[in-house]
Amino acid sequence: MSHNEPPADQPTFIAPPAGQPAGKPGWARKRIAVPAALLIFFVGVGIGSSGDNGQEKTSADAKAEPRPTVTVTETVGAEPAKADDAKPATDDERAAADEKATVPDFVGMGLQSAQDKAQELGFFHLTSHDALGRDRMQAFDRNWKVCGQNVKAGTSASTDTELDFGTVKLAEDCPAKDEKPPAARDGKMPDFTGKSVKAARGALDSGTSLTVEDASPEGRWVLVESNWQVCTQQPAAGETLNGRPVTFTAVKFGETCP
Repeated sequence: MSHNEPPADQPTFIAPPAGQPAGKPGWARKRIAVPAALLIFFVGVGIGSSGDNGQEKTSADAKAEPRPTVTVTETVGAEPAKADDAKPATDDERAAADEKATVPDFVGMGLQSAQDKAQELGFFHLTSHDALGRDRMQAFDRNWKVCGQNVKAGTSASTDTELDFGTVKLAEDCPAKDEKPPAARDGKMPDFTGKSVKAARGALDSGTSLTVEDASPEGRWVLVESNWQVCTQQPAAGETLNGRPVTFTAVKFGETCP
């Protein structure tokens, strides 16, 4: 065998064409290039398959997860009740409305005792007033006594009837009749002489400009007007008011006007 000849199982080396760089023979380069390309292809396919499987699993898992349910409740305004829907009064309610009782004589009783007696009989609409016309409040009922009543004793009245008691303080004498402050009529100034300042103020229009002065030389402030009586007034009784300011001079009850 010649030393220049290659072994029988070794490929013959052929010089590369002109312009091709020298290196390993073409058969060697092809043998390496083909497996590398296939390797890259299969790796890419494997990665892609793995990624798709992950996405599919994620998508499947995402679909499998339950979603919260949101319920929207619409509030509908209640319809107004119709007159036809009103329930008729029961027999007991009609009987209570028609219940009557005999009104006793309350005169001479203490106001608190009179009210308790009235409530025992079923009368619960109760009120009282100052029988002397001074417009005092009955703050402590036990300190007042009954001088008169608006429903005559012995009358059979519905228990829904309002009972009004005319009263004075325990140490005072009852008047012959209830003294009520005169009201302005036809725009004329009433005669308030001897009446309480509070009652006179209440008888005038609420928008009236009113000045009250102590009739004595002491110059006292008139604070509790129900304890003061009118001595003089301007305008005079019978004159037209027509929105004119009103001036009173007054002294305390029990005192004499100068």
